[in-house]
Parts: sequence; structure tokens; C-alpha cells
Amino acid sequence: MHHRPHPPFVAPHAACSASTQRYNGCGIVRPLRILVVSSLFPHAAAPNAGLFIRERMFRVARAGVPLRVLAPQSWSPLDRVGRLFRGQFRALGAPHEISDGVVIDRPRALSIPMVLKSWDGPLMARSVQRTFDRIVEEFQPTILDAHFLYPTGNATRALARRHNLPYVVTVRGSADEWLIGTSCERRLVETLRDAAHVISVSAALKRNVVEHLVGDATPCTVIGNGVDLEKFRPLDRERARAELRIDRAASVLIGVGGLVERKGFHRIIPLLPKLQRQFPKLVMLIVGGGTTMQDMRPQLEDLAAKAGATDMVRFCGPQPPDKLALYYSAADVFALATAHEGWANVFLEAMACGLPVVTTRVGGNAEVVCDDRLGSLVDFFDAERFTDALGAALARAWDRQAIRDYARANTWDMRIEQLLSLFGSLPSTPQR
Repeated sequence: MHHRPHPPFVAPHAACSASTQRYNGCGIVRPLRILVVSSLFPHAAAPNAGLFIRERMFRVARAGVPLRVLAPQSWSPLDRVGRLFRGQFRALGAPHEISDGVVIDRPRALSIPMVLKSWDGPLMARSVQRTFDRIVEEFQPTILDAHFLYPTGNATRALARRHNLPYVVTVRGSADEWLIGTSCERRLVETLRDAAHVISVSAALKRNVVEHLVGDATPCTVIGNGVDLEKFRPLDRERARAELRIDRAASVLIGVGGLVERKGFHRIIPLLPKLQRQFPKLVMLIVGGGTTMQDMRPQLEDLAAKAGATDMVRFCGPQPPDKLALYYSAADVFALATAHEGWANVFLEAMACGLPVVTTRVGGNAEVVCDDRLGSLVDFFDAERFTDALGAALARAWDRQAIRDYARANTWDMRIEQLLSLFGSLPSTPQR
């Protein structure tokens, strides 16, 4: 049975110009001024880290809202040992910079690798409080906007209390969900309970994290990530393949993401030899690199060799956003066997380029791939069914215009209207 594709959430819209003011029961308080707090934010040493946060909040700034960024950087004296094994382990960005007119401060935040995780939130708050106090004096924010529940959200809670400021926290992914049942859970609960509002990027995270921990004690709105239709649009397939030196007659899968266990490239590679029997010119493009915490490329290369798939797998390395459309346009199907996911931006990027998506039924994936005209979902992890889904997707004649139309209904502009409406409705002081 087919259903009409629809955006994965519905929320009220408001004019951007009206939403740059703060309101309470007595009327306009003062213009909205947002201090973003996120330990995941792009910098020269990690240009793709937290791009979705930058995309969202810099668009808020372009809508006329004064914005500043506090991006704590996890650090410890032991990090030099980690760099002996991984050169980019906890790579640090410039402590201060201006990007697109937005001031970004990156103070170091003490965090001991692998131990004392329940103290990462308090330690982050203590480490950056002098920088935070200076920013408050200079910038005079009306609200703090924290990304990820822990440790950043928990640190933001402590910082907000120093100056009696309200804060919003966005629950973004599996990292928040994994901490339930650990020594960090108490800090998750206090962060959620004291927030002026919680944003979840998917209904699944709202249900599994927010409602699971605090019920309806704190208001929570689902606002997914969006897609930039200027960056992500279909290019001529033959030209794209020619530029990437891919046979024009090949059957091409593509996966985009960090080379980490969660993204599941190691689950797809062993499936390729069986698919090659049906599609002799099969190619799998893996676009992405290691993160500051993990890089599975050596293991993936070894796995491809053992599976007899070396000639099929192409490791394309990390690519800047404005280059990704070339890779998407050269492919037939997007494939990602992810183990956990909040909201995978790459699904909408691929769809904006006309690609159907084959992925796992985990987290918020079903909220993006919400119609069988957009792709297929497979239970995690059923290798046989995933193989069959990939084969069916490669063989199917997709309505690629319908896929692009769905992406067009999920742009960043729609998300920003929702955000501005939400921020503008919040009280100017904490209510708890």
C-alpha cells in the first residue's frame, strides 16, 4: 500500500520577523539573543563535525537573530597518548574565531578519556565558566541553546543558573539514548527537568529519551534537521560518473558517514559479492573519514579484501558539502546499515539528489524514510533481507522526481521558521 510522502513532523509556523522578539505574559521583553553551546562544532581540524548544528543555527543568525557560539573542546593531559595511536584524537580548533560574522569561542573542557564520565558535565561547566561569564557580559544573551543532552546540555544547565538564564536543549542522537541506565542518567534527568524547552530531532528520541526520563514534565517539540536544496541537487549522471571514473553502465551504491562502527559500513561490505552475481558491474562508494575518536578504514579495507569485494568498494574519503552532490548524482541507491540514529541528514541529502534510501529500522530512520516510494527499511540487522532490499532497489525504476519533491518539503527554511517561533515564545527567565 502506498502513502503520500509527508514531512516527518507538523508544527506551527510564524513569520521570522515576528519571532526575533521574546515574549511573556506582559508583552515584548527584549530582542532575542541566542548563545549556542555545543561541544560538536566544525573547525579546521574537524571540518565536518557538527555541520548540522552550524547549518541550523547560522540560518537563524541570517534571519536576523544575534548569535554567538560557545564550543567547549574536550581535553586532558592524557590526550597526547591517544594521539600516538590516532593522530586526530581530540583534535583542537582555534580558541577564538569569527565565521560568517558569528563569533565562536572554543575553551578547553577537562574530560578524562574512558573514565569519570558522570563528571564530564560538571567539569565542562567549571572549565568554561570564565569564558562563559565574559561572553554573557559582552553579548548579553537572552537564552542558551544547548546541543546534545550530555555532557553539553548538563554543563549548560549549570552555566545558565549562574546568570538566571533560560536554556533549551536539543536531543540529537543515540549518544543521548545510550546513557540511560548509566551513572550519567541522573544528570540527564536534571538537565531535562530544568530546561525551558526540549527539542528532539525525531519522535523516536522524544519517546525513548525525553518521555522515558521525565514524562511530560518539560515541553518537548520535534524539529528535524533540514536539507539545503542549493547544495544538494541532481547533477548530470554521466558527467558525474565520468568525473569520478565510474563505468556509465555500473550499478552504484553509496554510503556517506563517519567510518565508525555505528554507521555500519562493515555490515554492508560482506553483502556485495552476492549482489554482484545479479549486478556484475557493482560499485560501492563509501564517502567519509574517521572521527577524532575512531577510524575504521583499515578494518574496512581488510574486510573488503577478505570478502573478495576490494574491486567493488571505493573509499572516497571525507568530502565537503558542496562536493557531495557529485557523488550522490553518480549513484543509483543510498545505503546505510546504521545501528542507532537520531536523524540522519544524509538521507535527505541523498533524496534531494533523487536517490532512494535503503537503511535499518532504528531510531528516527522511519521518520525520514516514511514511504515505500522513498526507499526501504530493514530490521536491524537482517543481512539477508538487507541484501534483498539492496537488490530490489537497484533493479527498480524509481520515481526520482517524487523523491526530490519529498526533500523539497523538508528544507532548512521550514525548520528555521519553527525554531524562531519556539524561541520567541519562551519566557525571559527560568520558570523552574
